[in-house]
Amino acid sequence: MIFLHGLFWLCALALLHTFVGYPLMVVAQARWRARPVHRTAWTPTVSAVVAVHNGAAEVEARLANLAALDYPPGLLDIVVVCDGCGDDSAERCRRLGDERLQVLEFSRRRGKAACLNDAVGAARGEVLLMLDVRQRLEPQALRELVACLADPAVGVVGGELCFEDPQSGFARSVDAYWRYETLIRRSESASGSMIGVSGALYAMRREVFQPLPEGTVLDDVLVPMRAARAGWRVVFEPRARAWDRPSTQPAQEQRRKIRTLAGNFQLVQLAPWLLSPTRNPLWFRFASHKLLRLLAPWLVLLLALSSALLATTSLLCAITLAALLAGVAMVLAAKLAPAVGRWLPVRLSVAFFYMNAYAAMALLTFARNRRLHLW
Repeated sequence: MIFLHGLFWLCALALLHTFVGYPLMVVAQARWRARPVHRTAWTPTVSAVVAVHNGAAEVEARLANLAALDYPPGLLDIVVVCDGCGDDSAERCRRLGDERLQVLEFSRRRGKAACLNDAVGAARGEVLLMLDVRQRLEPQALRELVACLADPAVGVVGGELCFEDPQSGFARSVDAYWRYETLIRRSESASGSMIGVSGALYAMRREVFQPLPEGTVLDDVLVPMRAARAGWRVVFEPRARAWDRPSTQPAQEQRRKIRTLAGNFQLVQLAPWLLSPTRNPLWFRFASHKLLRLLAPWLVLLLALSSALLATTSLLCAITLAALLAGVAMVLAAKLAPAVGRWLPVRLSVAFFYMNAYAAMALLTFARNRRLHLW
């Protein structure tokens, strides 16, 4: 019985810290111990880097979007790496005839990390602008990012990923989760450094970049963590926005999210120093924001089990079990009656359920498939 009570409290406190305590802590630090970024108008040379695999449907829009940025055209060059494309992505890029554009084409798919390494080697800019092929940037996004890099303490700056028209119940849940995540990142940045950026839009000083290990999935976490280890700040710039559309069904989100979460397990394998409080200056934030979230689905299962076994002898455990069952009921209700998914408690329950389900599947998937970069 003592063991079950200990297990209950361990799981409950770990989950409370992960999803409530740590976010409140960094919000408080951002308010009371803020470290402002000293922004200045600055126009360095910039190289935009885009890795593409079968992106023919999107690459022309990406290049047109870059051409429309509010930034001196002569100071911006673009490197597109076509990674084993089976379509005409490379040809579509070349047909544009833009002298600022370099197209690197590889017949064999090697993964994003290898593409980024080659692209940076070919880039000429003082600043590297890292982008995915799909999202749309607002015209001022690049200016806002480099204004942060004018602060000599800042090495990496991430923009804000926003979702357009999250109409369906599940899309609303994805949007709710992302707003919560953005609040944490914004607060981490305001009080020091955040531990990851969005791969859709981030920039760095060229000297910050180090070649990525082969097969790295989460360059948008490894690059910032390396920068922080080297003494740079990693900050968030909400005025630099990239727009995307959220997944409208769990099946759409599943593959992307499992790959991203499995990438966290890979990250620890590639950079074990991340687990060391003496070698990782952002260790507490990394453990709270990343590692405990990977453990969360298993903590929830153990919490449910211990609550069920103690429910007849402990009112708190009975209430906890009832709350967990109510959360499951709301997820089922959202699936059976999509209109219910518009209610905030239901949106939060759905987001919590699926994100933890994906985290559990990510561990199993990573154990079966270490070649994540070839998905």
